[in-house]
Amino acid sequence: MIVNQNEVSDQPVLIIGGTGKTGRRVAERLKSQGVEVRVASRTGAAYFDWTDQSTWGKVLEGVSAAYVAYYPDLAVPGAAEDIAAFSRVAISMGVRKIVLLSGRGEEGALMAERELRNSGADWTIVRASWFNQNFNEGILVDAVRSGIIALPAGDVTEPFLDVDDIADVAVEALTDDRHIGQIYELTGPDLLTFVEVADIIATTSGRDVQFVRISTEDFVAGLRHEGYPKDFIDLLVDLFTRVLDGRNSTITDGVKRALGREPRPFRAFARDAAAAGQWLAVNVNE
Repeated sequence: MIVNQNEVSDQPVLIIGGTGKTGRRVAERLKSQGVEVRVASRTGAAYFDWTDQSTWGKVLEGVSAAYVAYYPDLAVPGAAEDIAAFSRVAISMGVRKIVLLSGRGEEGALMAERELRNSGADWTIVRASWFNQNFNEGILVDAVRSGIIALPAGDVTEPFLDVDDIADVAVEALTDDRHIGQIYELTGPDLLTFVEVADIIATTSGRDVQFVRISTEDFVAGLRHEGYPKDFIDLLVDLFTRVLDGRNSTITDGVKRALGREPRPFRAFARDAAAAGQWLAVNVNE
């Protein structure tokens, strides 16, 4: 029998990627419920590295369940094999429940999901759309502050999703057995283009923020200039030139099914980010 809801607080829950956008929030929510958390990452006290399987066993010792956010993304080559191997190690150490953060519309992510589903673990898959927080915590925050969001993306719409909704679903899956065997495809409540996103950010922040479509070549050149590694650049190019092709231009009821409420709109996210001063322009002379 797997760890049930009443037993979760007696054993730590492992958070792989616990310093990232979703992992940090999942850990905070579990701690607020009195659940012991073990945060594992390449920079944390509980050291974990996807490229070094010798680091996996120690962090898995004595845990009741695991939330897995794969770095850098399940779309990269080898991710599915890593998820399969991690699941085997986890099960061998008595960890049955695994909640996997997955990407919507990514073939590599689907392969990783399949490995988890076939592993024998008690699994839940949280399949997420593009994060709202990419604009205030991620790679695009400096672009927003500069006033120009320049990407090789067209007029395709995306149901931008709030990371807080992802974290809420993940915590539910980690603490309630009714979510075992469920795939929650999560989206926000609205389909928006990047032009519309820029307009919303401009309106809520009171600043001039525009979206500019650029070529893939210019996008790559800019990332290289900023010092990003080739594998990360390749991942972003794949995201903007292939995954953002309209395949995800639908809204789902995943948040409602998991939580019994509607997902948070992008406008609400933007309003709060602006009120917190997260998009204030940087003074280059300072």
